Amino acid sequence: MALEKRWKLTPPLPPEIQNSLADYRPVERVILFNRGIGTKHQADAYFALEDLKDYDPFLMSGMDQAVERLLTAARSRENIVIYGDYDADGVTATALLVEVLRRIGASVEHYIPNRFDEGYGLNHDALTKIRERGGELVITVDCGVRAVDEIEHAVSLGLEVIVTDHHQPGLHLPPAFAVINPSQKGDSYPFKGLAGVGVAYKLAQALLERLGEREPIESLDLVAIGTVADIVPLNGENRQLVRVGLEQLNHTQRPGLRAIIETVGHEFGHLNTTTIGFGIGPRLNAAGRIDSAERAFNLLMAIEEMEAKRLANQLEEINRQRQRITREMVEEARMHGVGKGPPPILIIAIDPDFNQGVIGLTASRLADEFYRPSIVASYGDQVTIGSARSIPEFHITEALDECDDLLERYGGHSAAAGFSVRNEKLDEFIQRINKVAAKKLSGIELRPTLTVDTTVRFLDLDWSLLEFIERMEPCGYGNPLPVFAVQDVEVVSKRSVGAEGRHLKLTMRDERKVFDAIAFRQGHLYKNLPQRVDLAFRLERNDYMGISSLQLNVLDVRPAGSLDDLNLTIQGP
Repeated sequence: MALEKRWKLTPPLPPEIQNSLADYRPVERVILFNRGIGTKHQADAYFALEDLKDYDPFLMSGMDQAVERLLTAARSRENIVIYGDYDADGVTATALLVEVLRRIGASVEHYIPNRFDEGYGLNHDALTKIRERGGELVITVDCGVRAVDEIEHAVSLGLEVIVTDHHQPGLHLPPAFAVINPSQKGDSYPFKGLAGVGVAYKLAQALLERLGEREPIESLDLVAIGTVADIVPLNGENRQLVRVGLEQLNHTQRPGLRAIIETVGHEFGHLNTTTIGFGIGPRLNAAGRIDSAERAFNLLMAIEEMEAKRLANQLEEINRQRQRITREMVEEARMHGVGKGPPPILIIAIDPDFNQGVIGLTASRLADEFYRPSIVASYGDQVTIGSARSIPEFHITEALDECDDLLERYGGHSAAAGFSVRNEKLDEFIQRINKVAAKKLSGIELRPTLTVDTTVRFLDLDWSLLEFIERMEPCGYGNPLPVFAVQDVEVVSKRSVGAEGRHLKLTMRDERKVFDAIAFRQGHLYKNLPQRVDLAFRLERNDYMGISSLQLNVLDVRPAGSLDDLNLTIQGP
């Protein structure tokens, strides 16, 4: 059973903020202040009324060497291979560099490993094949920074390697010709939060700058997709890249993207981070999770409209398979890792039948449901492949660092990681990672908190407020959409919708206004939903058959009066 969320209400605005943000409505002032914006100048920059900083790519360590090596390879028509990853970040980064390098006349191919046959990142067999087929220079995207042994192997074959990655580096960097990763020790690049496709973009930007050409802004639609899908913070430079990328996406001429957007059912002109996060991203990711990421890459690179539509339809069907498999695996993993009792401090579910392609999604669902770090793994013949998702109180990759002598390979960041462990070391790994979790988390009350920007009345919810929210884009991790709370509203009607009634469709009313609402994954509330409730929700646009309406996207439902319960509601900054 999912843990009950505690709502955190933000305190009243200081008087000086009320004055400095006087150009905005009261509810808008609160939203801005909660995102660290307290002056008109900061608000203008936030809404891109002033230029945001686009940092010099040559501030990154290794960039100058990488650009010079790439220019030499392009001029002499060396065989360049972009070595990607099978998720949306890796696939978009692969497509971006292939596209830009072909534009300058380079001889370039790509290689994306198969998740099931090869696993994540560089591997010896793939590098050997690349060399046997005439590859001379390998550029990694979204992988490679921890591949010390694999890159040593590549060098022994006569390959040169340029690593571009954004994952947390290990103790030692690989022996590559150049390593481009803003998170590596000593790197002076000011922004450390780029996705893999963002790092690839900076390489492309530097390359074209050295040639005296303009920045490849037309590729920012790919950057927006990969950045949002990889759930990196949407602040700093990412905000600029994704903001311009969304503009490109809303007018994209790529047949593949137009086809997949039509499949998703979203309207051009209103495409936003939600379109990517819940529409484009899952479908691109589904290819690598269930089949082969080559389908996703081919979609992005498609030139013919008919071919693009065919690939988009295939990805739609693969995504439906992914959804079904995920539902089934979450049920199994819940039984393995939690059972009928209270959740352990670290949830671990391992089974030989678990599909490697969705173990990360399954771990994410368990972490969300129980607010515990969660590991889901597929037990193979010799090696167990695992994926971990975590909570803010527990840095999962640092926890894996304490088990590095037991692991074949691993990598990730604070909230997500992947690893492989030989089966004979699995029991010892489980014991140690449990000890690490117990040490870090014992004595801490692990309970999910839902931060509410402000309480409102339905009268406050209008098109003007929605337009303000849409101007906040790109929104997501690091720049969340506003969350509102309303007290003591009436449930006029309710019905279960979606597969197996997993979602809840509501009509809500207060003393002045009526709203439609959708509560995703909350269909279980149908039978016992009170007549009067408190709601936490986001305000969104619902486009249906060419008609737009305001809709509440419900994040949590509680009985009316819950905001006065100190066990359920806290005040905080």
